[in-house]
Amino acid sequence: MKRSEVNEILDRSWSFIKSHGVHLPPFAHWTPDQMRAPEAADIRSRGLGWDITDYGQGRFDELGLFLFTARNGSHEDLSEGRGMLYAEKIMISRAEQLSPMHRHNIKAEDIINRGGGTLVIELFAPDRDGGIDRAAPVTVACDGIARTLPAGGKLKLAPGESVTLMPGIWHAFWSEGGDCLIGEVSTVNDDRTDNVFEMEIGRFSQIEEDTAPTHLLVSDY
Repeated sequence: MKRSEVNEILDRSWSFIKSHGVHLPPFAHWTPDQMRAPEAADIRSRGLGWDITDYGQGRFDELGLFLFTARNGSHEDLSEGRGMLYAEKIMISRAEQLSPMHRHNIKAEDIINRGGGTLVIELFAPDRDGGIDRAAPVTVACDGIARTLPAGGKLKLAPGESVTLMPGIWHAFWSEGGDCLIGEVSTVNDDRTDNVFEMEIGRFSQIEEDTAPTHLLVSDY
């Protein structure tokens, strides 16, 4: 992705977030120099801030996701089982833009439709080796109610609805009927090591520096 494209996506995404009455923490507005300063060391180490990915494929409109990590605990706390064991993200899935099939080894997450289009999540259970079980049904909790779908079943969430995905559950998602504002509440997030994709793709984008950044991405840290 070109940096100019990233800057433009940030601007449009910020407008979409505000249109739903969501406010982000002060560091969302920080300049690159502010984010590089010593005072921002904890923000950088926890991977907080802006995140735009095309999964290294150069087709953001078709295969991509916008994310902002607002809070994130530490791996040390998670390993000890006490302390800040949670994370929170806000995401935007554009209409018909795929976030590809993947699972997490450690992270459990609630994915919440916060507004906009219908969020569609395709689901598979893991097999005994962690791969995709294309025959077994999969059961997930939707706002406290267990729902069982066939392998590859498509769960549709209207604004306000959510699903809980436990570690190992394979999932891909996209939005129908318009862009979707998504909330994610999870255990500690580690996007560098805890994403297992079905396809051979990368989690972060390669950035072509054709202009100066308006804000740094998590991958810039």
